[in-house]
Amino acid sequence: MSAGYGLPQNAGWVDLLNKRLQSQSSVYQVINVSISGETTLGGRNRIEQALKARRPNIVIVELGVNDGLRGLPIKFIHDNLEAIIEACQRNKAAILLVGMRLPPNYGATYTQKFQDIYLQIAKRHKLFFVPFLFEGFGDKLEYFQPDRVHPNERAQGKILKNVWKVLHKMINSN
Repeated sequence: MSAGYGLPQNAGWVDLLNKRLQSQSSVYQVINVSISGETTLGGRNRIEQALKARRPNIVIVELGVNDGLRGLPIKFIHDNLEAIIEACQRNKAAILLVGMRLPPNYGATYTQKFQDIYLQIAKRHKLFFVPFLFEGFGDKLEYFQPDRVHPNERAQGKILKNVWKVLHKMINSN
């Protein structure tokens, strides 16, 4: 969702975030290391190198939905996200964890356990937390590409708004 799959260049919410920060003369620079289709295992395998190369003050962790859509075990997703969070903490980066949800066709038990992963990790590590990236529009097809999974260009400002509600608090506290 953060890699901007299917969107015009520089139209994704991460690009909009960068523009917002630059317009406010922020000292923050956005570096997007997202890969479309990435899983938590892929993120876990890449996080240490990305942290060492970039040395970020804040890391936005928005991963897991591809695992859930593949029906991977909840413990596997949880453990990979935990490892990513712990790597960020070891590297002294503040973390904003962004939660995702699955469509109901994955079953009530699996979708609830998936959703609970994010809240559990956020509470355990006392993280800044966005409960659902698509809050306020996730059930509206007009905000999604024809695949009904990836948000379209119209949705990007809404995503930024959901992230910004929490991120601006992090920035002001750093």
